[in-house]
Amino acid sequence: MHVHSKYSRDGVLEPETIIKTAMMRGLGGVAITDHDTIMGALSAKKHEPRDFEVITGSEIKTDRGEIIGLFLEKDIVSRKAYEVIKEIKEQEGIVVVPHPFDRLRKTRFTPKDEDVRLIDCIEVFNSRCLFQKYNEEAMRFAAKHALKTIAGSDAHFEYEVGKAGIELSSEDDGDLKKAILEGKVGIFGDKSPIVNHVFSRILELLRK
Repeated sequence: MHVHSKYSRDGVLEPETIIKTAMMRGLGGVAITDHDTIMGALSAKKHEPRDFEVITGSEIKTDRGEIIGLFLEKDIVSRKAYEVIKEIKEQEGIVVVPHPFDRLRKTRFTPKDEDVRLIDCIEVFNSRCLFQKYNEEAMRFAAKHALKTIAGSDAHFEYEVGKAGIELSSEDDGDLKKAILEGKVGIFGDKSPIVNHVFSRILELLRK
């Protein structure tokens, strides 16, 4: 539910490679959430196989931190948090707050109580959170405010794809968006090593 392609300034993966890797690891779909653009997801859509779902998403850097929009149809233009949320909603997308309590990331969006009514989901497991306590804090916040939960690998490299995600129950009708909004998904996840952050930062600096 949180993967970056070469269309992110700190990513390298071809969209087609993401799909092939995800399928090889037994996933039934993937959300491509490049920084400030849906180009990676749109490119992946061209290679979308039968029985595999590519979710069009983007991780937008706002004036308060990063917000993910899922099931988007076009790029989000604004960079002000509440305007970004409004644009996502206007596209009937899902508003997700990724890694909200990871204090090692300056770009985190840490929700306040008054933000809860605007948020659909909290990412309660992010593979790139170096300390599990940050994920656990996100889980507690979600539980306190009855928010739906998802998990994501935050993959930037091939070996990270599939390290975290969501699972649908066997009784689900196959409508992924509906299942997420109704909280009918389970989560799974495994941590990524710190070296991934280092590689991503180097890429970002080289591309500036």
